[in-house]
Amino acid sequence: MTGLSGSRIAGGLAILGPEETALLRLLDDTFRRWAVEEGGGEISAPPIYPVDELANFDVYVNFPHLALVAGDLRAPVAGPAGGRFSPEQIAGPRLGLPTATCFGAYLYYRDRTVPADTLVTLVNRCFRGESHFDGLRRLLTFQMREIVAIGSYEHTQDVIARYRTQIEELLGALSLDVTVEAASDPFFQRDGARALLQRMQPVKYEFQVDDLAIASVNTHRNFFGERCRIGLEPDGGTAFTGCVAFGLERWVSVLVGRYGSAGRAHEKVERALRERQLV
Repeated sequence: MTGLSGSRIAGGLAILGPEETALLRLLDDTFRRWAVEEGGGEISAPPIYPVDELANFDVYVNFPHLALVAGDLRAPVAGPAGGRFSPEQIAGPRLGLPTATCFGAYLYYRDRTVPADTLVTLVNRCFRGESHFDGLRRLLTFQMREIVAIGSYEHTQDVIARYRTQIEELLGALSLDVTVEAASDPFFQRDGARALLQRMQPVKYEFQVDDLAIASVNTHRNFFGERCRIGLEPDGGTAFTGCVAFGLERWVSVLVGRYGSAGRAHEKVERALRERQLV
């Protein structure tokens, strides 16, 4: 089926055309540059992880309805039947497909100590087995750029506040009406102390345009610092983390919906970045 001009979308999978790809790259380069210009380093992460690493983040407890896994094919294999392999043809699934990009940052710093003002950025493929799919708004796999703060609690809050302002300025320059909504973070067990604290003080805010969350700012407190044993320099206390996330295909979707084509949206984004000096 044909989706946005030049893109093909079916079954929650999208192949972006040249104009949509150029728009997505412009957006991703912009968000990456926001981090790099603040002294953040860029890291690269794999699109899959051993399932025990994701289990350490409670992914299979908190996201069982979204989680996807993969395993090796047993030999000899005759090929898929009816569009799928049978369970007998697959060795025990040992690889997990991540639901969020920031996991790579925490695994990178696992068992290390970091400065209190550590900042990194990365982009990756994310996978979510949603109950339904909707064009570029809701996909089985999509690209997410994240800016991740690791260090002191004050550092994570400063980073979140700074990029929240930049997101709002960019959306304003693009004439996109945005609603900022408090949301829940399923990394925290519903019956645990962190969940109670979350209800008292929200830790996740989503930026919604046309009823679609296209970005979010997230406070994880010391959840990932504890799970990955990330220490703080110089005393070795547990690091806090927070992140700013951008769903790139979702940005493309709302911008093309607003401006009519990816090419025109590209021009609008470039102009907005120049005028607001957000390049």
